[in-house]
Formats: sequence, C-alpha cells, structure tokens
Amino acid sequence: MRVIISKRDQTHVIDRERLESIVRAAGQIALSRWPGHGHALDSWDKHPGNPVSEADLAVDAFLKRELAALLPSAGWLSEETIDAPDRLEGGLIWLVDPIDGTRDFIRGRPGWAVSVALVSAARPLLGMLCAPARDEFWHGEAGHGSWRNGVRLVASQRRDIAGARVPADAMPQVDGDLVAVDRPNSIALRIAMVAADEADLVATLRWGYEWDIGAAALIAREAGAAVTNAFGQPLNYNKRDPRDFGVLASSPAIHAAAVARLAERARHLAEQGQ
Repeated sequence: MRVIISKRDQTHVIDRERLESIVRAAGQIALSRWPGHGHALDSWDKHPGNPVSEADLAVDAFLKRELAALLPSAGWLSEETIDAPDRLEGGLIWLVDPIDGTRDFIRGRPGWAVSVALVSAARPLLGMLCAPARDEFWHGEAGHGSWRNGVRLVASQRRDIAGARVPADAMPQVDGDLVAVDRPNSIALRIAMVAADEADLVATLRWGYEWDIGAAALIAREAGAAVTNAFGQPLNYNKRDPRDFGVLASSPAIHAAAVARLAERARHLAEQGQ
C-alpha cells in the first residue's frame, strides 16, 4: 500500500509495507542484543538517570540510513542523534526513538519498543511501534485508524474517572480511586494501552520529548482516544524546542476530569522545570 503526502507544490509517496519492514527489522536488531534473551549488553548513562545502550545506537544508525533512503526529503529528529536545526526548514521529518523504554530493555524486561513516526506540518501522519519482546506491532495512519497485529483498535470508552485503569507500579494516595495495571517502562506502550482498551488513562507530569510520544499519540488518537499535553492543550511536533510538558491520553469522556485533577500538580512541576 502506498501513502501519498501532498505538501505545498510537492507530492511524496511512501511505501507503507516497506516502512513496516524497516521498523520490524529495527526491532529485530534490538531483540538480537536484548539481555532478556541472554545477550551481553554495553550500557551507560548519558547523564544521571538517563541510560543508553549499544543497541539504542545500532537501531538509530540503521533507521537513519533506511528511512533516509525511503524518503530523502524528510528531516530527522531522534533521541540518539544530535539535533540539526535544518529539520525545521521542510516541515517533513522522521521522528524516532530507537528504543523507548531503555530501562526495561537493559534489565531484560519486555516493556520497550522501537518508535517511528512521520510528521508533516507539525502533525504525525504515520506512526509505528515495534515491540518484538511482546510479539506486538502497532501502526496508525492519520484519518484511517490504527491496528495492533492486524486487529483494528478501539480505545477505552470509560465514562467515569473513578476506577480508571492506569499503568502504574503504585497509585499515590490522592489518586486512590484509580486502579493500577501493568506498567511497561515505555511511555509509548503505555499510551498504546489506551488505544487497545487495556488502560483508561495515562499521564506524565514532566518535560518530555516529541520522539517519546509521536507514534503512540497518533495510534491512540486514531483509535478514538483523547491525547494532549498535561494541561489539555494540543500536541505539536517538529518544534524548535522539541518538548512538551507531559502527555495525557485517556478515553474522551474522562479527559476533562483528568486535566482538572492534574492541573495544580502540573502547574507546580512545570514551574519548577521538572
């Protein structure tokens, strides 16, 4: 299947099957180095609390080469590549997190995924997550829906915030009316859980990067979820500063209540620069 992207006086054609094969191959590169299969792995901290591994860099290099060949006109923004300001000139970029959930990856846990999105005019058009340790492949296309392993996704439709399922290790006392469910380290996979109706609410209250959420936010939105930053504002991509404060993905009916519940905490933490 080919995806046609029209932008100004240019038309770009993407072979979606070829893109999927590239993202799946990236997942296999990561899996071949995953300690969960007994492989030795070199890892280190880029700075305290922010780990990276040789697998992150190998996947990043592979995707940069293959995606550039697939769509040479697109720019590049990745967690593991030094940012180049020329990505702002065209408005069409690949948005990549080579391994989202590196902590789980290094520890041999399955809660990680390769995340790839194609962004045009500040909006994701295509998004894919490959989570080979979980035997999962997710993809979404703007205006056409989203799928996991070929099954069309329909997001959570929960109407009451009390009792909402949240991927978390434990719930703080103030959120004691919410229900903790399995929490993969990958924020992309947690957002995707809302798309698959395996969670009702996912929220982060910190400054985060576009590459963490671009693909998953599209997948969730195309499944019918509401997805914004922590303040309920729209998410934009390919910004000069590629960050937003938090992400909030939920069933549409509880989104406003979630924004209101988190507002004071979000304001306080954002002002502190956390």
